[in-house]
Amino acid sequence: MRRLWLLALSCLLLSCGESPDSGRTTIVVIPKGTTHEFWKSIHAGARRAATDLDVDIIWKGPLKEDDREAQIAVVENFISRGVSGIVLAPLDDAALRVPVLNATRSGIPVIIIDSGLQSDDYISFVATDNHQGGRMAGQEMARRLEGRGRIVMLRYQEGSASTMKREQGFLDAIAESPDIVVVSDNQHGGATTESAYAASENLLAPLQTQDGTLTIDGIFCPNESTTFGMLRALQDRQLNGQVRFIGFDSSEKLVEGLTAGDLDALVLQNPMAMGDIGVRTMVAHLQGKPVERRIDTGVVLVTRDNMNESTVAELLRPPIDD
Repeated sequence: MRRLWLLALSCLLLSCGESPDSGRTTIVVIPKGTTHEFWKSIHAGARRAATDLDVDIIWKGPLKEDDREAQIAVVENFISRGVSGIVLAPLDDAALRVPVLNATRSGIPVIIIDSGLQSDDYISFVATDNHQGGRMAGQEMARRLEGRGRIVMLRYQEGSASTMKREQGFLDAIAESPDIVVVSDNQHGGATTESAYAASENLLAPLQTQDGTLTIDGIFCPNESTTFGMLRALQDRQLNGQVRFIGFDSSEKLVEGLTAGDLDALVLQNPMAMGDIGVRTMVAHLQGKPVERRIDTGVVLVTRDNMNESTVAELLRPPIDD
């Protein structure tokens, strides 16, 4: 009975059949969270690479993207289990420094994906140029407003290097249009669509007049959860389509919003490529091959004008269930 209990516990922790003790190359891929479509796309890309290269991957991360302690515990757990390598999307650019250092000291190489780390203890950084993505959003906003208007930005959360760079890139681009006024840029949506919805409601309430119109002309949100939370808030207040609205990342509901005209544009990363390249880069390193220190996975501005182009359509609806 005790052996059966231990076996069940082992399967729970290691996704059954993916044990680091099997003698095979085993790479653990640790996302910031596991609920958003973005992370499901990264998982699909990592699985694709693992199949092609005949290695094992373990997919394990916190449920919510603000659970630093849970992500640290996952990293430390797999250090003790002696995996071949770790592919990590750090949800906090400072809090994950020590766990990554501990992995390196234990002889386990780390590749960082998606979001940066305040450390040099990694083999490669595979991610979007997030500042450029934010700049693209800011430039598109300025173009649609013809260089004049009042806007707000709903931030994501402190410590998330990727979204902080997007936010700064957006503000840098907007600063080039002196007649665009940023009314608010200090509110945070948080890690879930529910918290982002609540923050969006709080942000919009004082900006809506008694006759139901908004006193702003544009809105930017820097990730999937903040974009969806804001979209819901605008729709619930029947304000959708009244302002220029640019978001980041994709999901079924965001594609519907773009199609309906409730969103003007989405800045898209390539999360499947990020997961795929992260695993392939780790395998190359384990085989003693040279790898690039920084790999840019690209960023694209999507509007209703180009959303049906084949390459763009795949980014909007990645084949995560294949």
